[in-house]
Amino acid sequence: MALPQAKTKILPYSEERRRFSRVKVNLLGRYMLPDHREFPCQVTDMSPGGMSLVAPVLAQPGERVIAYVDHLGRLEGIVARHVTNGFAMTVAASSRKRDKLAAQLTWLANRHILNLPEDRRHGRFTPRNPLARLILPNGTNVTCRIIDMSASGAAIAISPELRPAPGSAITIGKSPARVVRHIEDGFAVEFTRLQHPDFLEENVTGE
Repeated sequence: MALPQAKTKILPYSEERRRFSRVKVNLLGRYMLPDHREFPCQVTDMSPGGMSLVAPVLAQPGERVIAYVDHLGRLEGIVARHVTNGFAMTVAASSRKRDKLAAQLTWLANRHILNLPEDRRHGRFTPRNPLARLILPNGTNVTCRIIDMSASGAAIAISPELRPAPGSAITIGKSPARVVRHIEDGFAVEFTRLQHPDFLEENVTGE
């Protein structure tokens, strides 16, 4: 007999604010309303249990919203209240997901304090699974091979006819990036935002 699955607990917004420490962030993304319309957004502060979004179209308190946020991926929750130029929502997540969000938010909040460089001084390595999905500027979705990568960028092998022009915006895995130059076997990109090293392979190759 199949056992009923436990539902992820969604905390009231007031309880979420007491339980989790919220940090200021500046993360871009998009969100989907219950009627399936999608709009761009900017997350301005966040904790593992909730976040505030600057949004062009307001969701109403009590509505369920799905958001796709740079570095953090898919987040789902309930709108708690309206804020200036947007709304605040809880984040429905398992304990494991909350722990991961806490680590990512700590890193994002402290990145400027650590003065982390955003160039090739980051250690580069070849991922365990070098294959990744690449979305080209025209929207074409293709498979490519990661030659090496770091927290700030990657070198990508691809056939010459598919190689995008320098300056083009692409997405590799879940990470937006910009083409900085061509190389012999493909091209090099710089991520739009510095990647957390603990989640780099997951964000780029899905490992």
